Order: sequence, then C-alpha cells, then structure tokens
Amino acid sequence: MRPRIAIQSSVCHGQACVTGTRIPVHQILGMLTNGDTVETLLQDYPQLTREDVMACLAYGAELARDEFDAVELATAQG
Repeated sequence: MRPRIAIQSSVCHGQACVTGTRIPVHQILGMLTNGDTVETLLQDYPQLTREDVMACLAYGAELARDEFDAVELATAQG
C-alpha cells in the first residue's frame, strides 16, 4: 500500500496522494463514499489503477485503526 500513497510537502500541500499524481486520497475516499464505483473512478481518472484505489481504502482503514488505538490508549491511561 505505502508505495502507492505519497506524502510530499511540495504536492497538494502535503496531503496524502496517489503516488505520481496530484489526486488526494481523501478525494478518492469521498467519491466512493458518495456512491461512485471503482469502475467510474478508473474511467474518470485513467492514470489510476484498481490497486491505487484499494491502496486509498487501505490507507483510510489504517488511519481509522490508528485513531482507535490512540483513543484506547488515552482511555487506559486516564
């Protein structure tokens, strides 16, 4: 997943993007949330691959897990 997601301060203000593009991960996740299909994304953004879209989903899942771990740790300490 990580090779497909890049964070560079000089690209999209440091937002996580699909590597080699200026397409932010949050844009892909938002479009999927709004009902777009993977096939639609691949048609609209021919530079993307199915693996790129899956990497965006995995990145979002990782962030959600990390957030949960932080809350769980704070609750245990507090």
